[in-house]
Amino acid sequence: MRVALHSVLKEGQESGYEQVHATVPEDLLAALRRAGITDWRIWRSGRHLFHLVDCEDFAAAMAALDEDPANQRWQEFIGAYVDHFEDTGGSPAEGERMSLGEVWELRAQAEAAERG
Repeated sequence: MRVALHSVLKEGQESGYEQVHATVPEDLLAALRRAGITDWRIWRSGRHLFHLVDCEDFAAAMAALDEDPANQRWQEFIGAYVDHFEDTGGSPAEGERMSLGEVWELRAQAEAAERG
């Protein structure tokens, strides 16, 4: 599954955030893989960050990361840069509270058209 997220940086932390993401700690990369996350991309526009996460089960991945010491250390560290994640009103029990709703996908429309 693919999940899109939106977070906001603290004022003046744009360049620092990019610098610390130049090389993410190896123990965090291992924690992400153990949690079932196969890819995580981040784009920035001003203070706004847009994340695209590929994983089997987002809610399960977030639950696993919440318990992982490497992720706990990273969250404490990165909290100096990130103000908050936008709340989209989804169900936290389903891991959807932070995820953006998909509006459109070219591939899905093209495949539907091919099927008739």
